[in-house]
Amino acid sequence: MNDKSHVSMEQHVCLVCGLAFDTGAILLDKRLRASMERHTTTGWGLCAEHQKLADDGFVALVECDPQRSGTPAGAARMKPEQAYRTGRLAHVRRTVFAQVFNVSIEDKQACVFVEPGVIDQLQSMVVPAAN
Repeated sequence: MNDKSHVSMEQHVCLVCGLAFDTGAILLDKRLRASMERHTTTGWGLCAEHQKLADDGFVALVECDPQRSGTPAGAARMKPEQAYRTGRLAHVRRTVFAQVFNVSIEDKQACVFVEPGVIDQLQSMVVPAAN
């Protein structure tokens, strides 16, 4: 049985966690041919959880393995589809990010890819709460 249809539910992939989520849009094949699967991934975005954190002023640090990621040597930026995510995440307020890393990022930028060890360094900087 052919599961293809002329309509499909659009999905994006979360830049931070890498999971697919529904956008709420429906795609239609203008020729009305059965060419699409039930879900069609069309791009990148933020899932509801990570969008809320971004709206609240946080930047996501997404740890990526440089040996497994598909970046060419000497490339300044890693594309989301090239990033091999290790599963480790940290969220840092934008103001703190600018102070700690001494670099500014765009207001619309929700995440940055970091090398292994960066999140551990940040955790070691956190002062334990006094009892």
